[in-house]
Formats: sequence, structure tokens, C-alpha cells
Amino acid sequence: MGEVFTFFGAIHESHGFILVSHILLTAVIVLAIAKMATSSMQIVPKGAQNVAEVYLNGVVEMGKDVIGEKLARQYLPLIATIGLFVLVANLIGIIPGFESPTADINVTLALALIVFVYYNFEGIRKNGVKAYFAHFMGPEKLLAPLMFPIEIVSHLSRIISLSFRLFGNIKGDDLFLAVMLMLAPVVAPLAPYALLTFSALLQAFIFMILTYVYLAGAVLLHEESL
Repeated sequence: MGEVFTFFGAIHESHGFILVSHILLTAVIVLAIAKMATSSMQIVPKGAQNVAEVYLNGVVEMGKDVIGEKLARQYLPLIATIGLFVLVANLIGIIPGFESPTADINVTLALALIVFVYYNFEGIRKNGVKAYFAHFMGPEKLLAPLMFPIEIVSHLSRIISLSFRLFGNIKGDDLFLAVMLMLAPVVAPLAPYALLTFSALLQAFIFMILTYVYLAGAVLLHEESL
């Protein structure tokens, strides 16, 4: 969206500069939120600490039915960090003069690769190399030559699913907002802002819940076989 004005674009019109600047801005906002939430911890939370605890408890509750409370808490740092980064990245694109980093396929692909590498690593670490990849063979040895390539393709497709779902939705939202701002810069965007905010929240939720699902599939092999 190089034709749309951005504050960082006024400094340098390079797409790479604009993208990296928005990624850094997102990281700074996430770190600032974390700092505010933990700067003065209290037994009875209030302010930023209270909001952070509600968010973290919500992430745990989200994962309990998927992977169990113990593992949901174990993977909380990863899921909560990714979710907060994605949410902030989605939301800043709603503000005129800024772009969502998640509207760039390179960012969403990097996030998807992080999830892909991590859940496979956890699957191997928890179950061992042999047991983990044996799971790809299916329940019957006779079907192994057919099931193994299908499972490989299925897992690789998760990278595409995670990255393109987030990229496509946020890119579409950014284009929609840009058109609305050009057509009616004062009145018309007011109602769509609520819809775009909901979409940003929904996409962050979907990314987190899918990460939990992929982790559950990797580390709970013994339960799947029951």
C-alpha cells in the first residue's frame, strides 16, 4: 500500500523501511504494555496489571479444552506473546497514518514458521524422534507409504494456512479502510472501525487457538492413540 500515506513513509518511501518501522513500533508497544503491567505488581491487581492478568487467564482458559490446563500454562508465554504481538500489529493499521505489519506476507509467514518449528520441536522433545514420526505413518503399517507423505503435506500446509489466513484478512481490512478514508474521510469510517477492531481481535484469537491445536497434536500422541 505504498500509495497510502504513512508517517514512516514520509521519512523514507522504501517499503522495507516502512515495514520494519511498523514491526519495531509493534514490538515497542508490546514491551511497553508488559512493562506497565509488571512495573508495580500488587496482590490485588489494578490498572494495567489487572488487564494483563485478565488477558493471561483468558489465554489459559482458551487452551484448557484443547491441550489441558497444565500444558496450557506451560505454553502460555509463547501463545500470549504471539497473540499480543498479532493483536497490536492488527490494530495499529486501523489508525490512519500507520500500516499493519500483519498485512505483509513476510511477517505472517515468519510467525507461521515460528509456530511450525516450535510445535514440531516440542513433539520430538516430548515423544522422541521415532515415536513422533511414527505417528505420521498412521495406525496401520500397511498404509504407512500412503499416510506419511499425506501427513507431511498436511503439516506443511499449516504454514500456508496460518500465514495466508492472517495476511489475507488484515490486508483486506487495510484496503477496505483505505477506500473508506478516500471516499468519506470523516463520517463513513466511524462505523467500520468497530468491525475492523473485531476482525483484529478475531484474527489474533484464531492464530492463538490454532497454535494450541498444533501443539496438542504434537505433544499428546499417547492420548490420540487411545
